[in-house]
Amino acid sequence: MSALTAAHDLAVSLASESGGGGGHESEGSTLNAYFVGGSALFILLLLLFITTRFNRDR
Repeated sequence: MSALTAAHDLAVSLASESGGGGGHESEGSTLNAYFVGGSALFILLLLLFITTRFNRDR
């Protein structure tokens, strides 16, 4: 059995065990999509700022 086949079998077995159907709202998720997106944007802009400040190879 190759590693790819083993990974596929594991993914199929994990997906079949979840059973719940995928109702994300009923799972008690409290993260707002705008909050997550805004946080990701802020972190990426912060990393861009840090990268450009430390770029002193001119």
